[in-house]
Amino acid sequence: MRPSWFLLGPAFVAAIAYVDPGNVAANISAGAQYGFLLVWVIFLANAMAGLVQYLSAKLGLVSGRTLPEAVADHTRTPTRIGYWLQAELVAMATDLAEVVGGAIALHLLFDLPLLVGGVITGVVSLLLLAVQNRRGQRTFERVISGLLLIIAIGFLTSVFVEPPPLGAAAEGLVPRFEGPESVLLATAMLGATVMPHAVYLHSGLARDRHGHPEPGPRRSWLLRVTRVDVGLAMLVAGAVNLSMVLIAATNLQGRDNTDSIEGAHAAVRDTLGPTVALFFAIGLLASGLASTSVGAYAGAMIMAGLLHRTYPLLVRRLVTLVPALVILAIGIDPSRALVISQVVLSFGIPFALVPLVRLTSNRAVMGDDTNHRVTTALGWTVAALIIALNVVLIYLTVRR
Repeated sequence: MRPSWFLLGPAFVAAIAYVDPGNVAANISAGAQYGFLLVWVIFLANAMAGLVQYLSAKLGLVSGRTLPEAVADHTRTPTRIGYWLQAELVAMATDLAEVVGGAIALHLLFDLPLLVGGVITGVVSLLLLAVQNRRGQRTFERVISGLLLIIAIGFLTSVFVEPPPLGAAAEGLVPRFEGPESVLLATAMLGATVMPHAVYLHSGLARDRHGHPEPGPRRSWLLRVTRVDVGLAMLVAGAVNLSMVLIAATNLQGRDNTDSIEGAHAAVRDTLGPTVALFFAIGLLASGLASTSVGAYAGAMIMAGLLHRTYPLLVRRLVTLVPALVILAIGIDPSRALVISQVVLSFGIPFALVPLVRLTSNRAVMGDDTNHRVTTALGWTVAALIIALNVVLIYLTVRR
């Protein structure tokens, strides 16, 4: 039996979805506009994400089916196709955030036009996916985990250079809002953290890595390893997300032109120096490159599971890449597009969460590893909170 540490990795691939450029835009906007007000959203979203990712991995390991495959098993063809269409829309929103983020990073580092940067980001994502196809999942996990380390260093550096006031940061742990825009940003932060495509993907990552073990000591051990994997991955992702809010709240609040990633980068450079700003840009680039390849990987898994067919990698990549390139080509404000993309993702979360909780609570699917009643209750609570926040967002948006 291999040591437990050797089996860590699937959750770190899924965790890339939680530190993508959409997170950067949403978290920086939240900190710059509202200071430490929405710090509590990071903790809540991270706790939700940890539970959701474990349930997804558990489904794949115990049932031997990915979440898209399991959904297809329990739905008729018209419903299955409709379900795929909404998942495809979510995948496009995901790719929008990731490609635009990579393009912004390349612009900051090398002054490349955004469209050129978007194309380069898409090409590099194809190369990373080729690594997975040719060298296997374990090598892909190592590459993505290395990029996650770069992301963490890139954003945590600012916190150590200019630590936030602990008292003010602690006050941000009290849940509250200040107007409709803060609700919009909270929803964007939630959509950027509990990512639908990561929920679909993790079930496949866990199954492909660990197989479909029979009930018994080995399965129980693998589930324990999976809990550790998820816990460590979410600890890293949560620290990075929190650092983004703290950076903005400490250094950017009250400054002009900080409502975009480019403006935030300039403000970081002015306040913390060019070296820290360079780390910021490198972290953003690593985020864009890693997350767009993981997103495309998830899209392929969703398509295969729901449509029962596969398409060439290049075709699958272009389906979601083209809308992002169009956004860059027509000149829509990229940072605002990032925040709105995260809101779209938030609306896609219930379509992933509801079947996940139902399936992992179904004894016919999970056997003796069916969710405990407390776990099921927590799962439904997470889904209800997210749906409620979206309803409030619609109401406030209509009233504006």
